[in-house]
Amino acid sequence: MPITITPTRRPRRETGTAWAFISPAVLVILGLSIVPVLWSLLLSFQANDLVTPSRWVGLDNYDALVQDPRFGQAVRNTVLYTVLYVPLSIVFGLLLALVLNQRIRLVGLYRTLMFIPFVVSATAQGVLFSFILDPEFGVANSLLHRIGLSTQGFLTDPGQALLVLVGITLWSGTGFCVVVYLAALQDVPPSLVEAARLDGAGRGQVLRHVVLPTLTPITVFLVLWQAIQALQVFDLVYVTTKGGPLGSTTVIVYFVWEQAFKSFTAGYGAAAAYVLAVALLVIAVVFRLARRRTEGVAR
Repeated sequence: MPITITPTRRPRRETGTAWAFISPAVLVILGLSIVPVLWSLLLSFQANDLVTPSRWVGLDNYDALVQDPRFGQAVRNTVLYTVLYVPLSIVFGLLLALVLNQRIRLVGLYRTLMFIPFVVSATAQGVLFSFILDPEFGVANSLLHRIGLSTQGFLTDPGQALLVLVGITLWSGTGFCVVVYLAALQDVPPSLVEAARLDGAGRGQVLRHVVLPTLTPITVFLVLWQAIQALQVFDLVYVTTKGGPLGSTTVIVYFVWEQAFKSFTAGYGAAAAYVLAVALLVIAVVFRLARRRTEGVAR
C-alpha cells in the first residue's frame, strides 16, 4: 500500500531540510558575532590582561572610566569629530548631488570621480595624506610656501590634527552621500516640480518646498549612517596619528584598542567598548523614532 504524505507532514520535512542547509551559516554567525559579544560583556566586569586568569571586579571598570581623564578626552574628540563630519558630509553631498543631477557635459565622469575616494580604504587614505601633509617634505606645505603663507603642522599640531582628520574623511565620505542623494533625486516626482514652477515658484522655493521634503527620509538615514561611521573611526587614526599629538586625536575605538592590546587591560577596554555600543544603540533608536515620525508626516 503506497504511503501518502499528509499536508501537515510535508511542511515539517521542508522545514527540516531548510534548517539542515542554513545551520552551518547560523553556527558561523553565532560563533563570530553573538558569542564574542557575550564574552566581551562578561570581560567588561573582569580584570583581564589576556595572559593570566581573569578576576571578577564588577562595575569597577565602568567606575574607572568615569574618572579617567584620557577616556573623557577620547569621548570629547569623538563627539567633536562626529559633530563636524556628519553635517558637513551631508551638506556637501546634497550640494554636489544637486549640481550633478543637471544635464551637463561629462556628468558621468564627474559622478565617478566623486565616488572613487569612497572606495579607497582608510589605510590607503592615511598613507597618502601622511605624505601630502608631512610638515617638512609634504606637498601641502610646499604649496603654502610658494604662495607666501607660513607652513603648518597639520597632523603633528594638536590644534589642527583632528580638524585635518575630519577633512580627510570628508574627502572620502562625501561621495557616499552624493550617490545616495543622486538616487533619491531621481525619484522626486517631476509633476510636483512642474506644478510648483507653473505656480510661479523659483528654484530656491522648489528646492525648499518640494525637493527637500521629499529627501527627508534619505537625510535621516544618512545622518544615522554617517554618525555610526564617525563614532567608529579607528583605522585612519591608527595609520596617521596613533592618537596623538598629545592625545588630540584619540577617539573611543582607538582608546579601546590601546587599552586592550597595548596596555593589556582587556576588561577595561571591553567596558569602554560597551559604553560606545550603548551610545550607538541610543542613536539608532532615536533616529528610528525620527524616521517613523517623518514617514508619518509624509503620509
